[in-house]
Amino acid sequence: MTRQPHPSLGASPLAATGGQTVGPFFAFGLDYDKKHQVVFPHSPGSVVLGGTVYDGAGNPIPDAVIEIWGADENGDVSRERGAFRRDDHTFTGFGRAATTDDGHYEFFTRNPGPTHGKAPFFSVIVFARGLPDKLITRIYLPEHEELRSADALLSSLGADERATLIATRTPDGNLRHDIRLQGDKETVFLEF
Repeated sequence: MTRQPHPSLGASPLAATGGQTVGPFFAFGLDYDKKHQVVFPHSPGSVVLGGTVYDGAGNPIPDAVIEIWGADENGDVSRERGAFRRDDHTFTGFGRAATTDDGHYEFFTRNPGPTHGKAPFFSVIVFARGLPDKLITRIYLPEHEELRSADALLSSLGADERATLIATRTPDGNLRHDIRLQGDKETVFLEF
């Protein structure tokens, strides 16, 4: 990329500044009531999607923020206005959760259904200190094996990489999925 001098500085090109990670005021503007409740926790069909976010050394990250987007159980993507408004009735499709001191995140949501015949998944964005940019990944349901085997992304990965994108169903019907930013069993992240 060619840098052009700013017109007010004459012939001297501007020096590039370093990239900035998320600063100390990260929470301002991100926090709102019930942000991790994509659905009301006690509504029919609600499940908990939770896990732990780990750094490259295998330590839990206590101050990450996870965002998810997902279809409802019929595979319909919510078009409702006001994804930040939680009225205890409307499925919004979007949620945001901060990790605890133990690196744990948790959402009340629904199992997404197949959209246009594709394997159901949650779109996920990870924000954390030390990251110069957000990380984007997916969390697939453990069911729908036939649809997962036809998924273009999953088909392009080796078995160990695919495993980093598939949640585990707990005995009570909830979903567990850990996110590893680096190291052993690193989660597959997508580039755009």
